[in-house]
Amino acid sequence: MSENGETIVPFQPEDEVNPEEPPCRKDSFNVDEVNKRTKKEQLKGTKNSSEVLQIPQDERIRETNISPYQPHPPSLPKPPNVGKGSRNISFEEKIRRRRLRSSQESLTDPAETGSSTDSLREDATPALSSALELKNGQISGRGDFDRAAGDSPPFRERCSSLPEADKHPRRQSRLAEQRAKPSRIILSPLHPTGVFPPVEYSVASMSLRTTNRIDRDCLDYGKRGLAERLHRNFSDSRLLETMVSDSASVNSMKSTFSALNPIRPKDVRNRSFLEGSVLGNGALLGPEELDRYFPDRHVGIYIATWNMQGEKGLPNNLDDLLLPTDTEFAQDFYIIGVQEGCPDRREWEIRLQETLGPYYVMLYAAAHGVLYLTIFIRRDLIWFCSEVEHATVTTRIISQIKTKGAVGIGFTFFGTSFLFITSHFTSGDSKVYERILDYNKIIEALALPRSLPDTNPYRSTASDVTTRFDEVFWFGDFNFRLSKDRGGIEAILNQHIREDMGPLLQHDQLCKEMKDGSIFKGFQEAPIHFPPTYKFDIGCDVYDSTSKQRTPSYTDRILFRNRQADDIKVVKYTSCSSIKTSDHRPVIGMFQVKIRPGRDNIPLGAGQFDRPVYLEGIRRRITRELKRREAVMKNQSNSTVCSIS
Repeated sequence: MSENGETIVPFQPEDEVNPEEPPCRKDSFNVDEVNKRTKKEQLKGTKNSSEVLQIPQDERIRETNISPYQPHPPSLPKPPNVGKGSRNISFEEKIRRRRLRSSQESLTDPAETGSSTDSLREDATPALSSALELKNGQISGRGDFDRAAGDSPPFRERCSSLPEADKHPRRQSRLAEQRAKPSRIILSPLHPTGVFPPVEYSVASMSLRTTNRIDRDCLDYGKRGLAERLHRNFSDSRLLETMVSDSASVNSMKSTFSALNPIRPKDVRNRSFLEGSVLGNGALLGPEELDRYFPDRHVGIYIATWNMQGEKGLPNNLDDLLLPTDTEFAQDFYIIGVQEGCPDRREWEIRLQETLGPYYVMLYAAAHGVLYLTIFIRRDLIWFCSEVEHATVTTRIISQIKTKGAVGIGFTFFGTSFLFITSHFTSGDSKVYERILDYNKIIEALALPRSLPDTNPYRSTASDVTTRFDEVFWFGDFNFRLSKDRGGIEAILNQHIREDMGPLLQHDQLCKEMKDGSIFKGFQEAPIHFPPTYKFDIGCDVYDSTSKQRTPSYTDRILFRNRQADDIKVVKYTSCSSIKTSDHRPVIGMFQVKIRPGRDNIPLGAGQFDRPVYLEGIRRRITRELKRREAVMKNQSNSTVCSIS
């Protein structure tokens, strides 16, 4: 009924009339029939999802808050001026599509909540004032719905006029889920391809220590078994050939074996680190720290001795001397003893640092005239070294001439004391007795240790410095000769090239005196499988071709002594035949030495090393590498020449 009292007759085509229901009166307004017609139109309109109305964003947000059971405006009749075949959309259809869109959005936004009872009434005004846009560009027109809203039925009837989908919200949500496409793709969870290794619930477990800690210079680390890894850990730092900068300072291979233990504040307060016991927990040099860095308690030591003959010019490359290619790993300590050294000792130390690279630092260096003794150590192990002491002895009658004598360096690493001695004895084929006197004078006059505590004073004697240390290495040019004519020596060499040198050593003066016990008491020497290292013509592998025709001899040797049996194991003992700048060939030895926990009363060196030598050596190393790369690039550019005919 309109404001003027006129009755509004809804438009109803003949084919849409339900014959089972009684026809309605022409002068009345049947809301149920209008709702049924509207429902059919809704089903037709939802077939094409592209006909969804374009509604402003603020209207869509307000429409999403409409509750399914909220009162709706009454269903309105179809405008009479619209033909049967047109695809106009009613107001109820708009509400229905808005709710369907809201339900689709709520599927992707589960946090969207809230509703308003007046949202429908607020949204109706802007929606009625704007033209409705259809896909085919037709205009559905405007209707005056205010009057129809004023004649709306009571609340119960309006609830009964809701569409079937609105009466059952669960059915509506299922329908929306079937029609709506998901807004995001949910991937299935990833499953591991293999079984993860078991992880022990302990900080000291190998699985926790090695997780994501493999270095790029140890990529083949996982291919070896645990037993082999522990066997080789005494020399577990592989040097990269192309490395010019310190890129592995933090991730050394030792870190795969070690994990820092937590320190409790109570321990920091209580411990003074001035006195302690080997069995004390938390000792800086104790068993816990030792096992963290050396699980098998063995350290690798590399020793080289060389009589340089006082040559000013040094070899262009010292890699063969310190880093032989037939060894898999570098060692933890490098000790280099030189007799008749070059005039510029500082240049010699820088060249050693340049060769060893940033992995190592020069712990200490001492000299006695032209006798040089230099010790390099892996830089992450300097914290476990004690203060370093050195002493010198001259064996010349005139003490100002320092060409013959000895220089020794002593220190403690964890709980094991080391003594390294390099010496140059009296020369001459027949001066065996003088060489024995040199030895006796050195062991009596070498004043070591001074302030370092003796790790085992019950086995020490005041007359022999070698008894006051756990591990002793004595190397140098001892000048002991082979007691046989040159012709006989050359005949034996021709028969036993690169084989056992036993037939030669039967004539060796040093082996005979050691067997008699007159020299180097308690010392041992590894088996010799290399030819005599003295005397060569410079620059070639020919023994002395001068008029003197000196007999080839094993003058350069490396001997060792230990307090405990089997503490020192020989890994390699040979000569370096590629360095030919002197009449002597360098002799090198690799050893595996057992170390023990220390006590807190050992004075530590606090990480001291020669910083200027380190910086200059690394600078030269980088410069050398850059020049090499520039030369390679220049050769490549010169080799690519194109000729156009």
